[in-house]
Amino acid sequence: MSNLIKVVVAGQPNVGKSSILNAISDARLHTGNFSGVTVEKTVVEIKKGEYDIQMVDLPGIYSLNAYTPEEQVAKNYLLNEKYDIIVNIVDANTLSRNLIFTMQLLDMQKKMILIVNMVDEIEKKGGKIDKDKLETLLGIPVILASAKEGKGVDKIVDTVIEAYNKKEYKNKIYYNERVEIRIEKLSKALQKSPHFKDEKYARFVAIRLLDRDEQVYKIIHDLPIFIEVHDMLEKMYKNLEAEFDEDSTADILSNDRAALAHNLQMESISLPEIEESLSEKIDNILIHPILGLPIFLFFMWALFQLTFELGNIPMELIDTAFSESANYLSSVLPQGGFNSLLTEGVIPAVGAVVMFLPNILILFLGINLLEQTGYMARAAYLMDGFLKKFGLQGKAFVPLVSGFGCTVPAYMAARTLKNPKDRIITMLVLGFMSCGARLPIYVLVIAAFFAKHNPGNVLFAIYLGGAVLGLIVAKILRTVLFKGEPEPFVMEIPPYRFPSMKSLAMDLWIKTKMFLKKAGTFIAGTAMIIWFLSTYPHHPNIVKNYEAKIAVTTDKTKKQDLENELKAKLLGESYLGKIGKTINPIFEPLGFDWRMSVSVIAGLAAKETVVSTMGTLYAVGEGGASNGLIKKMQENIDFKAAVALIIIIMIYSPCLAAMSTFYAEVPQWAWRTFYTIYPNVVAWLLAFFVYKVLALMGY
Repeated sequence: MSNLIKVVVAGQPNVGKSSILNAISDARLHTGNFSGVTVEKTVVEIKKGEYDIQMVDLPGIYSLNAYTPEEQVAKNYLLNEKYDIIVNIVDANTLSRNLIFTMQLLDMQKKMILIVNMVDEIEKKGGKIDKDKLETLLGIPVILASAKEGKGVDKIVDTVIEAYNKKEYKNKIYYNERVEIRIEKLSKALQKSPHFKDEKYARFVAIRLLDRDEQVYKIIHDLPIFIEVHDMLEKMYKNLEAEFDEDSTADILSNDRAALAHNLQMESISLPEIEESLSEKIDNILIHPILGLPIFLFFMWALFQLTFELGNIPMELIDTAFSESANYLSSVLPQGGFNSLLTEGVIPAVGAVVMFLPNILILFLGINLLEQTGYMARAAYLMDGFLKKFGLQGKAFVPLVSGFGCTVPAYMAARTLKNPKDRIITMLVLGFMSCGARLPIYVLVIAAFFAKHNPGNVLFAIYLGGAVLGLIVAKILRTVLFKGEPEPFVMEIPPYRFPSMKSLAMDLWIKTKMFLKKAGTFIAGTAMIIWFLSTYPHHPNIVKNYEAKIAVTTDKTKKQDLENELKAKLLGESYLGKIGKTINPIFEPLGFDWRMSVSVIAGLAAKETVVSTMGTLYAVGEGGASNGLIKKMQENIDFKAAVALIIIIMIYSPCLAAMSTFYAEVPQWAWRTFYTIYPNVVAWLLAFFVYKVLALMGY
């Protein structure tokens, strides 16, 4: 019978927790949300002998004195959930700062393992970490690891099992003697209550109370010992603050931990004296006050060039594969509704989306490379002054760039902005950063109407245009609705690193699975609905009249025209045709026909369905993918309407998943209502303006 070992993986942001988990071989990764919140979690499941190991990756947390919602989620899990072992991951390059949080975890006196990640970077500098010294001083197992090189990763599972089977570790941290006297006195007072009979737990609660932890204070508030503990605490606060000349006992404990962490680093790490590091030399160029911004824009331009040029290579192969599959199944399956549903509805719709998977993966790969090398943090620092001119905080750059991948995690990333005004402004303009789901629509329209221009440049201009428009809207919001200056920007700048190929591959594989799952379920389901609405009700009289005309026609071209006319007639008389014609007056001033209108509305569910819906409505019977759809679009849509479509897609509301995340993050109904309405109004007005300008120019 197997034993379940529950492990919680905790650490400060940017220490490589995800990289360590990805590097563990033979592990199964699952993603989801923590119960009751929209914060994403990764669960790693490992089977080793008779043991089943479940590792939960917590959000990055600087301290148990949590500030951001994500830190609060991590703190709640650490304090309230049941688990067997804490795996604390720290960055060897910033060991002293990371160990401050380690001290707080050691206060819990639970079974614990310390993983010192990125030791390869210390070794490359000629430095060395004394593992034995760290283990002796901390009283817990220490693993020196490098997720990038796979060093030490193979020891993690065995060390977890060993720690699980060991009774306990002597991992108690001792503070200043004057502080320890108060901790012991407070702990004994707490043990009078049946809730704190465990001596270790009583000590931990006493430390948290001296650390002025309101969440822990609430635990004792309704207990019979509250009055005694409260009076004792007030005296301790007053006396300790006077003795140490500090404003708060929390500062006293913080200073004590910082001193201990600094001493630990001095005792365990040896580094040679070096002149200006390579990172500093590179920074002199990449974050140069004048050259920095043009260099960043060049990197982004190059990324979009690669996204379009390299992504186009496998597109035709994927297009052909789906088209051939549809044709084959059409010939072998019995003729009827199921045949039509599969070969004219589901397969063309899914194929029309899957064919853009290479473009999306190249974009994600580029963004991940910029993040893992450490350049993205520098870009945020570089953009701070620029963003402030538009009323945004420099730290907003992180969720804004995340928005180019997916708007859902971008909304979550905005939690790092502690000021509510900065946070809401950032979230209100995140929709202008075109997510990966909009990329297939852009690529399709560019291929149909901008083939003679440099497609990569057009794609870059679309993304850049959306970002610039978002900044303008942010400035308006700051001036009209959120008056005041954004908070100062403080952010850690990590050292430059070579990216981990395994981590990159794992991340892309997870995104590929999520994309294909979405294509095979949600988009396929939407395609079935679109097919049904576009196929029914049947009109035998119309079919009979056209079949009679086709039967007496000998000219092949005229016969094909009649067949196409029949399809268009039946489509117009279908449920979907009637729905489209009902809503079309809204979009008609933009040059849209009812099929474009329906496709745009379908995109509110998921942006990928815009392409699949257009594939069904414009290219019925032709596989619905690349060449056939492009040809149909060129025949039915003029240039100015295509540009208006790009503007609508670029600005209007994101998908339902993203909107739901916004509603979960922002509880005020006033902002929810504003968020739901304003991007659609702005999108329509700007699209209408551009459409009319292009019409005056003769397009």
